[in-house]
Amino acid sequence: MDAEAQPTERDRSSCPDDTGGTEERSRFALVSRITDWLPGGRITLTLLVCLVFLLLLSTFVVQPFQIPSGSMEQGLRIGDRVLVNKLAYRFGAQPRRGDVIVFDGTGYFGDADYVKRVVGVGGDHVVCCDKEGRIEVNGRPVDETAFLYPGDSASDVPFDVEVPDGTLFVLGDHRSDSSDSRDHLGSPGGGMIPVGDVIGRADWIVWPYDRLTRLRRPAAYARVPATAEGAHG
Repeated sequence: MDAEAQPTERDRSSCPDDTGGTEERSRFALVSRITDWLPGGRITLTLLVCLVFLLLLSTFVVQPFQIPSGSMEQGLRIGDRVLVNKLAYRFGAQPRRGDVIVFDGTGYFGDADYVKRVVGVGGDHVVCCDKEGRIEVNGRPVDETAFLYPGDSASDVPFDVEVPDGTLFVLGDHRSDSSDSRDHLGSPGGGMIPVGDVIGRADWIVWPYDRLTRLRRPAAYARVPATAEGAHG
């Protein structure tokens, strides 16, 4: 009779599984090899991880943008740094009237990124100006005094445009110092910005610190009918 003890099912299950420990040691060994290879060791590795994280954040989530001109004064001043929300118009969302956006103007405005306010979206009829000097969107006058640069009129240039689907009509808040859709009505695209060229929505002023402000959509456009057809029907 074989007298050698055979391990029971309970005996086998009670034995510690060393798989997890082996994997943990392997990962630790890999990190150790990397830190040994890098000049500066763990400090350099930590800095590289942080850099990669910031690059991914800037590429897919938020991006800092420096205001290059006075075209959006008084709200945005030259040198202000804003955070651009790159997810604002993903997952089916679209730019809305009143949003401050950053877009790639290549082929339309110039080979650079620009910051402007959305005044008209696809399907809108935008006119300037009514008898009181206000812009009309879909037949409804818009009171822009809350964000228009003090002393500026809504526009010194009259216009009457229909905004094609998938595009935006944009203006700077400092109308007398802004090159915007009005100045490119005769250019390719008719001064309209393709929604696909929008980088994101400017949501915060983050620098200088004393100007830390969240940029909110003004209520001026709240009563504008959804489309030009809605204004007449």
